[in-house]
Amino acid sequence: MRYTGPKNRIARQLNVDLGLKTPGTKSHARLLKRLNIPPGQHGVKGRKKVSERALQLREKQKLRFMFGISENQLKKYFKKASKKKGNTALFLCQFLERRLDNIVYRLGFAPTRAAARQLISHKHIKVNDKVLNIPSYLVKVNDIITFADDKMTQVPEIKQSLENKDLTIPSWLKREGIVGKVIDQPSSELIEKQVHLRLVIEYYSR
Repeated sequence: MRYTGPKNRIARQLNVDLGLKTPGTKSHARLLKRLNIPPGQHGVKGRKKVSERALQLREKQKLRFMFGISENQLKKYFKKASKKKGNTALFLCQFLERRLDNIVYRLGFAPTRAAARQLISHKHIKVNDKVLNIPSYLVKVNDIITFADDKMTQVPEIKQSLENKDLTIPSWLKREGIVGKVIDQPSSELIEKQVHLRLVIEYYSR
């Protein structure tokens, strides 16, 4: 089941900004200010030493909440990745990064993955000129992603996201205006900046 509780609380619990809040909002600013303070505490205190299993669980939870997916979904992606010959961590990342909701987010069409899922579910996104309403759809190289209706780009939240100058679009994606294209297989670089993938693989390999 996908987590739908307080986003700031889970980010503080895992001690990382998971991209769950719209950048530039007051809520996001509050999160960044208190990110190093676990929920329920009023200041930074010494933390107890945690076990290797607990560290693995935390990294797995980071990955799950970052992409807004259920435990069963993440486990299925791991099983598929582990059956392929090669780097399991890379294959796991590719399954996650290729999700349509993530692509819409990475292209800057939406400020968060949750907002991207809403756009897709409400049939506002097209892939290769076909409207899709499945957030988990896995895009392929050369797929073209755009809005089903250009009027959506004038929605304040979407317009602000499209005009975000701080956005860095991954090298395996290309965007021209409101048209995005998958030009290569995803790398694990962006995920590895926030999640220790080795620990995630170890968690599911036991």
